[in-house]
Amino acid sequence: MSIEVNNESGHDVDEAEFAALARFVLDAMHVHPQTELSIMLVGTDVMTDLHVKWMDEPGPTDVLSFPMDELRPGREGEPTPAGLLGDVVLCPEVAAQQARAAGHSTAEELLLLTTHGILHLLGYDHVEPEEEKEMFALQRRLLLTFLAGR
Repeated sequence: MSIEVNNESGHDVDEAEFAALARFVLDAMHVHPQTELSIMLVGTDVMTDLHVKWMDEPGPTDVLSFPMDELRPGREGEPTPAGLLGDVVLCPEVAAQQARAAGHSTAEELLLLTTHGILHLLGYDHVEPEEEKEMFALQRRLLLTFLAGR
């Protein structure tokens, strides 16, 4: 799996941990091992620009996902075709605010947002209540399993 992590945010993060989490999530979702994924961490100015341009929403947000080949989860023994999954863009400053409100670390919030972003790239959404329930349960299970194995 090709997972590229670029930190342009100025915040100190463990890039290897983001790559390990992404690899874990993609393996769990039976994504082909030759699939490519990019994770970027950016400042609030960049995230604000992206949020306005792509979502037509003001201000920065925590995570944005930009799918490329519209890959979907595979099944045991039947992985997705190889391809370019897309980009997950994170904003550590927004994540830090959310982490404080939730009572956990910024690092944990960023890992949660990374999992969330990858699931969006795989076609999950949370517009409808049933979709939200499914996506958030899967996101929680994946992240807790990854963290338990650290």
